[in-house]
Amino acid sequence: MSVVPVRVAAVDLGATSGRVMVGTVGPDRLQLEEVHRFANRPIEVDGSLRWDLPALQREVLAGLLLAHAAGPLDGIGIDSWAIDYGLLDAAGELLELPYCYRDARTDGVAALVHQTVPAAELYDVTGLQELPFTTIYQLIAAHRSADLEHAATLLLLPDLLVHWLTGQAGAERTNASTTGLYDVRSRQWATDLLARLDVPATILPALRDAGDRIGPVTADAELAGVPVFAVGTHDTASAVVAVPFGDVPSAFISSGTWSLVGLELPAPVLTEEARLAGFTNEEGVDGTTRFLTNVMGLWVLSESIRSWAAAGVADVDLASLLVAAEDAEPLRTIVDIDDPRLLPPGDQPARLAALAREAGEPVPETPAEFTRCILDSLAVAYRRQVHRAAALADRPVEVVHVVGGGVRNDLLCQLTADACELPVLAGPAEASALGNVLVQARSIGADLPDLRAMRDLVRRTHHLRRFDPRPGLDWAAAEARLQGVAPHA
Repeated sequence: MSVVPVRVAAVDLGATSGRVMVGTVGPDRLQLEEVHRFANRPIEVDGSLRWDLPALQREVLAGLLLAHAAGPLDGIGIDSWAIDYGLLDAAGELLELPYCYRDARTDGVAALVHQTVPAAELYDVTGLQELPFTTIYQLIAAHRSADLEHAATLLLLPDLLVHWLTGQAGAERTNASTTGLYDVRSRQWATDLLARLDVPATILPALRDAGDRIGPVTADAELAGVPVFAVGTHDTASAVVAVPFGDVPSAFISSGTWSLVGLELPAPVLTEEARLAGFTNEEGVDGTTRFLTNVMGLWVLSESIRSWAAAGVADVDLASLLVAAEDAEPLRTIVDIDDPRLLPPGDQPARLAALAREAGEPVPETPAEFTRCILDSLAVAYRRQVHRAAALADRPVEVVHVVGGGVRNDLLCQLTADACELPVLAGPAEASALGNVLVQARSIGADLPDLRAMRDLVRRTHHLRRFDPRPGLDWAAAEARLQGVAPHA
């Protein structure tokens, strides 16, 4: 590796907040510094949920200028959540604010699509878990809309921001593979499928690989000339780059607003069993496959805290809740944390209470009990999906790596080890930004020839915390309650 450190900016956008980080990479050196953080929540426009893209552009530019002011940048990379997109006209102008995947316009659309392309056939092409808000369903919901009829180009959100910076249009493969528009075998747009669904393939841009140099910044004079690189633009793809896998067979959990639970594999698993189990095959960096399933994640807890705070409930900051939850009765209330009623913003405690009543579980009464219910239910979901992934892929799992913001939640990490009955290695917390930085650094010339070299650097430079499973609680019985096999004791 060059002795001259590489200094790059990683724009890491989440569906609740965004950050601009500066990463420095050199021999035995991998450092991150946050230079800008900002809130990101959908806004309501004429009864629909949209992303305030102009506000995102302003915040991204503000962060990049702060990063550049502290020293020259060798590169810029942008990653974000998947699925959502913007439509551009022939002049490259945005036709409307992008819809948020939590908008209700896709309700019932999947069933309509399956009348033309059965679910099993769709899975055989795209390899994707059935999620009601996937890009393909959003496009079907937009059929006959004026904006779709006038659209010349569809860009996923990180590619849309890259287009704004550089004027270049494209689609990076790790994110394209989440859309339901991508053939997971050929690694190209699924044009035959799109024709059957009357989706105009002409709006889909050329595909890129993570690591491709896109072009220089042209949108701002101060940043002019700084090269922009395609990274794993789906934030989970970037996060998995930084999972410090060793030689022990491992599963991963990318824990944050959403939780992504699964394995990194050399090829997709396209069996009917995998489809029925709700597993997805998304492309990873360097042609790997992220065989995973979505779990609702810490969104439910963050929305609950928002509800309590709005109602004036005292002591509902996260730190206080976790202390109280640790002392609450374990495995008292288990709910299906993936119930679609928990997807939209709103009064999550009321929804959790309704789910508990329907399942015959004790209804939580205090914020501590609700918090423990959420974390126990997440841990049970993790247990179920780690074991399922191993069985479906016929791969052993001896350790679970947890990365992302959830690694700061010690109670959830310990409950995950307990539930999975496997050691948990927690860290790094900033996995998406680190993966973003590592891919850029390799493209610029750092001696990081493959994923193993990148992960070795993560292990050498970042401390991992180990949580060993504790005996005493019957997690198998809790999972049976979740599946409706066994009643609450």
